[in-house]
Amino acid sequence: MKRILLGFCGFFFTILFLMGCEEARTIYSGPDYIMFSDSLYVLPVQNNDDYFDIPVSATQACGYDRTLAVEIIDKNSNAIEGVHYTLESNTVTIKSGELVANVRVRGIYDNIEVTDSLGFALRLVTQENTQWDLYGIDANVMLRKTCPFNIYDFEGYCVVTSTYLYDYSTVDKRLIRTEVHPEEENTVILKDYFYDGYDVKIRFTTDDLLNPLIEMDEQVFGPTSEAFGTLYGDGMIRMFQPSYYASYYSSCEQFIYQYMTLYVLNKDQSIFGTVGTFMNVVKWISDDEAEKLMKEGY
Repeated sequence: MKRILLGFCGFFFTILFLMGCEEARTIYSGPDYIMFSDSLYVLPVQNNDDYFDIPVSATQACGYDRTLAVEIIDKNSNAIEGVHYTLESNTVTIKSGELVANVRVRGIYDNIEVTDSLGFALRLVTQENTQWDLYGIDANVMLRKTCPFNIYDFEGYCVVTSTYLYDYSTVDKRLIRTEVHPEEENTVILKDYFYDGYDVKIRFTTDDLLNPLIEMDEQVFGPTSEAFGTLYGDGMIRMFQPSYYASYYSSCEQFIYQYMTLYVLNKDQSIFGTVGTFMNVVKWISDDEAEKLMKEGY
């Protein structure tokens, strides 16, 4: 009997909890506002004909279609319509019973340079009683050229410059070669990265066009004897990529910008000390450029 009563009480309190949740759920019943879903969009412009969606949202669904004009605010734009981008339409229609529609934009790849900082501003033409001062009816769109990723663009000769070389070396740069890893996807091996005989592996992420990041596992960097002229700890400098700085790559310009933190362990694998955090730039070059640098002694 006690077990039955306990089960009933548990069921009763569960029902009360669920009823409380239902009562806490709020349903919007205010004015009908129409706005862009966000005030800033960054679009990766690729070498294709794909359009990107800029969402327009309403706070209430209606029983009829709502068509709005979309205008470009010239004074807030430096990208030129028809040159740097096109709109699929200068109107947007929120269908009956729906809350969202999209302004569709396509960037023109061939007319945008990697170093360009281009953007334009859009404005919804709406009745004043549907405008929400808190959000407004404008949106800014930035265009960023993104080149297709090809791991073999990062194979061959490259030049390494680094704040580490500035602090601990007599040379200002190194000429090295890289190889595509035969087994690990989107990974290259930087041969003799900073010291002869000590290679380093890095991975390229490709899941986010606007955040082309590189990753690196902890690994051996080089010997303390060659770096500092004496033996420290277990004799090896190790490296890892600190998470509080973004290390990234450019497929268009074929370079990586990397942060690395160097440290030394004792023979019992406890920390002996940290060397520091350094910035590296690795830029891939042609065989002709490499041959010229080799003649100069690099």
